[in-house]
Amino acid sequence: MPSPRVVIIGAGLSGLSLAYRLRERLPSADVTVLEKSTQPGGNVVTIERDGFRIEAGPNGIFDAKPHTVQLCHDLGLGDRLIPASEHSRTNRFLFLDGRLRPLPRSLWSFLTSPLLSWRGKMNLLLERFRERPAGLADDESVAEFARRRAGAEVAKILADAIVTGIYAGDPERLSVAAAFPRMAQFEREHGSVMRGMAAASRERRREAKARGRSSHAPQLWTFREGLGVLVVALCDRLGKSLVNGVAVGGLEKSGNRWIVHGDETQSWEANAVVLTTPAPTQASIVADHDSELASEMRGIPYSGVAVVALGYRKTDLPTRLPDGFGYITPQNTQRDVLGVQWCSSIFPERAPEGMVLWRALCGGWNRAEMLDWPDDRLVDAVRAELRLAMGVTTAPAFVYVVRWPTAIPQYHVGHLERVRRIEARAAAHPGLFVGGNAYHGVAMNDCTEQAALLADRVAGYVGD
Repeated sequence: MPSPRVVIIGAGLSGLSLAYRLRERLPSADVTVLEKSTQPGGNVVTIERDGFRIEAGPNGIFDAKPHTVQLCHDLGLGDRLIPASEHSRTNRFLFLDGRLRPLPRSLWSFLTSPLLSWRGKMNLLLERFRERPAGLADDESVAEFARRRAGAEVAKILADAIVTGIYAGDPERLSVAAAFPRMAQFEREHGSVMRGMAAASRERRREAKARGRSSHAPQLWTFREGLGVLVVALCDRLGKSLVNGVAVGGLEKSGNRWIVHGDETQSWEANAVVLTTPAPTQASIVADHDSELASEMRGIPYSGVAVVALGYRKTDLPTRLPDGFGYITPQNTQRDVLGVQWCSSIFPERAPEGMVLWRALCGGWNRAEMLDWPDDRLVDAVRAELRLAMGVTTAPAFVYVVRWPTAIPQYHVGHLERVRRIEARAAAHPGLFVGGNAYHGVAMNDCTEQAALLADRVAGYVGD
């Protein structure tokens, strides 16, 4: 009996980890991964320039969910993981009203924090006592949810900051059920987000104790050489099964098999095809085969982000700089920078001796035009923001700019219903599967978790 053939389109983290997990579950399968770019890994890219180590996409692996850390261990990389510095976990800031303001780390620091007025603080503290109104719609925006649960100030400042940091999106548009499903779950199961968070913390504490860990707080991890280590390891496992530089033009069904068309001379036959590219690319691939499915996929919007990495000599910086992870600027302030990460304070060996590396993020849903700015204008805008936020007046000694036009899918209100329609429509074509971060979570952990679940489904289909 011939080996089942599976073609995965897209070699980002979703596609690569799917291929790895599928081979685990079905070693007999002939798995091919097709990637348009010559550089696999999607936006998980580590760049080495002039002694600086820059993450062009995600900055680390957050272990609040275990899936990506577990993947690293399964690949034999576990002993190479290093944690972020302690101060980067505890020292985080918002840029508001012309100043960096620390995010509270305790009840006392919250009560004394200038982030919220006393009325705003009281509204947040009373959240645990508010009941969910009867007949409330199943889906509402993050901003609506935050206003209902904790008041307008919390929505405008804290909810906006969280959305900015994760999605570079608009809290008035993002669906809380799709973008922050645990928040909706906490309210549904515990009657309160704060009570749900407390219950989750107790559970993490029990799990940490059972594993003999002294701390239950989630941690950020990377490799000393950067997150590119994970991509290289996955590619090495795939070997010649990974084919780079292939622009897939469309799909064709021939009997019970699929034909994946590349250029005029390339094609691949498969029992199953999995799409893990961004949704607009998926739409282009299926358009000739199912225009309705393509239309639904195109309905998922994306936020673009420009990453501006800056290296400074320590001697050129103010003597009393804040230390920690970095800061976020809520999008409702309409400033030129979404946030700044102090990369060399988070992880070691990100900058040469005597220098620091920072990473500014620009653009986002409400400032999409910034991706079209030339490099010098972007850098000037970032420098102006750093002057206001941190008092930095000198020019950087190093600059590197990366643009991601389709950086982060935006789970707007109605996203879950759209995903249900997409998955139902895809299921009407036996052997066609959809994945990637367009549907069920944008973080690295979401990608690796969904890849494992999708591997089970694909293995069940082709292995029958």
